[in-house]
Amino acid sequence: MHWNWNDTAEFDEEAFLSAAMDWHFSPETGSPFWLDRADSLGFDPRRDVRGHADLARFPNVVNELRGVPIRDLVPRGYGDRPDVLGAFDSGGTTGVPKRVVLLRDWLEHSLAWKSARMDELGFPRDAHWLTVAPSGPHIFGRLMAELPGMRGGVAFTVDLDPRWVRRSIAEGRPDEADRYAEHVVDQVEAVLDTQEIGVLVATPPLLERIAERDRLTEVINDRVRTIMWGGAHLDPDTRHLLRHEVFPDVALRGQYGSTTILGGSMERPGCDGRSCTFDSFSPHTTFTVVDPDTGAEVAEGERGQVVMHHVSRSMLLPNNLERDVATRVAAPAGALGSSVADVAPVPTFENAAVIEGVY
Repeated sequence: MHWNWNDTAEFDEEAFLSAAMDWHFSPETGSPFWLDRADSLGFDPRRDVRGHADLARFPNVVNELRGVPIRDLVPRGYGDRPDVLGAFDSGGTTGVPKRVVLLRDWLEHSLAWKSARMDELGFPRDAHWLTVAPSGPHIFGRLMAELPGMRGGVAFTVDLDPRWVRRSIAEGRPDEADRYAEHVVDQVEAVLDTQEIGVLVATPPLLERIAERDRLTEVINDRVRTIMWGGAHLDPDTRHLLRHEVFPDVALRGQYGSTTILGGSMERPGCDGRSCTFDSFSPHTTFTVVDPDTGAEVAEGERGQVVMHHVSRSMLLPNNLERDVATRVAAPAGALGSSVADVAPVPTFENAAVIEGVY
């Protein structure tokens, strides 16, 4: 294995994908999960995958992650004692959660990329963060716990249990979900009243609930320098309202991702209008936008369903149809796949209603 996974300064698409397929489908380095499925694919990844478009040849195996033993997902190339940081679940929006494994090299590489994007977007350095997000089995909380320290600050947290909120809504108990959300915002207020917070990380539904408290809104405008939103849909009109009327003195920045790509993307610098574009962490995590009925890629400027791909040393998970629709946008020069704009959830996914709740 001679490819430097982290050095893409002189990027060669075919060399990168060839190295990735050799790693994941060699008996010496591949994971049991992919080695067990290699013969049933109908093609030879080591021979036939030479470009990003070839990732569409893979079946969407993401639903198998609901029950796969976690050790089967770790590539053998990491040796007998891989530096595994934990197993993490998807949000469970559409049923039993899928489960992935996080290795240290991916965490460090992906967070270094994200921190560099934050510098481009004007996130403050040496600032404390307050993250209002799921922890426990959810990878987002772990990622956000690491970033403040990397950037010179301290991580403050308020936990979320999005599964309980979704269950309360699905079972016709909206009052219970409402009480829980108020309980979360109470904790946010307690931290902001006593600590110097420079970055607030929260979901759009919670930002809207925070905006209902005039005093808390004043505190945020006075003290917080950047709000980062993610984890749920934020429509263009609400984003415009939050940026210009509710939090006019705070920079509002978005991120978009998924547990099944072990992280997320950041909004493109210069998204000052109503539309918000997200650029992926190419070549490791990439997006395609397709017609959900045919699977064909839509034209730039057209809307379709988002497909996510993850290709790194620690995991291969290509061709995963997500529960979101978006407008296809040209990716930055040299990046694989597409960028996405105006992301919104589909009403139903895998025959289940999509309930976002607070996340």
